[in-house]
Amino acid sequence: MITVAALYHFTKFPDPAALQAPLADLARAQGVKGSLLLAHEGINGTIAGSRAGIDAMLSHIRALPGCSDLEWKESGAPKMPFGKMKVRLKREIVTMGIADVDPRARVGHYVDPAQWNELIASPDTVVIDTRNDYEVEIGTFEGAIDPQTKSFREFPDWWRENAPRFHNKRVAMFCTGGIRCEKATNFLISEGVSDVYHLKGGILKYLEDMPAEGSLWNGDCFVFDNRVSLRHGLEVGDYESCYACRRPVSAQDKQHTDYEKGVSCHRCIAEFTDADRARFREREHQMRLAEERGEAHLGRS
Repeated sequence: MITVAALYHFTKFPDPAALQAPLADLARAQGVKGSLLLAHEGINGTIAGSRAGIDAMLSHIRALPGCSDLEWKESGAPKMPFGKMKVRLKREIVTMGIADVDPRARVGHYVDPAQWNELIASPDTVVIDTRNDYEVEIGTFEGAIDPQTKSFREFPDWWRENAPRFHNKRVAMFCTGGIRCEKATNFLISEGVSDVYHLKGGILKYLEDMPAEGSLWNGDCFVFDNRVSLRHGLEVGDYESCYACRRPVSAQDKQHTDYEKGVSCHRCIAEFTDADRARFREREHQMRLAEERGEAHLGRS
């Protein structure tokens, strides 16, 4: 069984570029794959590997400036869910595009999974899903508002346009692992909203801790790796990925006339040109050949 660790931590890295090569070198030495983002505001990512490899990576990350209290969420995968390891430098570890948002200064009230149901069932609480539209489509909490944003960068504009709807309401927000809500709650506080809450540990922690019979979650939770989705108990779901647009596709979606494995789905058919699809088709062909030879192909990463 492969161990998968999802992590993020907001801290001040004066020189994130200096941290990049040692992280990449350690991951390579330990056979760990996945993606880590580094910025002046901290670190974010998901990595997968052996128990020993993940422990080595987490020990290294906890030794970085301000990361001694790093928290992470673990799950399992029957096979490696990443094709390679990427350690990238970014302006933000989760892109909101608002310069003065700083979760280190102040965030909303954390709510543990055990108390989340009571909070979101209250009539004076509005529940907002801060994830992208394709994530919300395959699963969300009962009664949650879907902002229908295509990226987290759109969230501030959506809030400012819709804020009057939520006057005198408690605002409870959630996302996959918690990082988007760290920024979203800080942003709402800066917009004058004081009664703000977010799900500690995100959906993944809720699905890990909350039995299905007592859950207010419906559907699967999208994850950004080749497992595609997780269910209660962090079991791998049945969704696959459209390798053209990376959105999740169900068994029903694959019956659509616009679906071609590795080439297109009904959501992205209009987003790419015939030349793009020809390139995707050749990539899919090369991946099939690699699989027949028993070789790994980075096109699935």
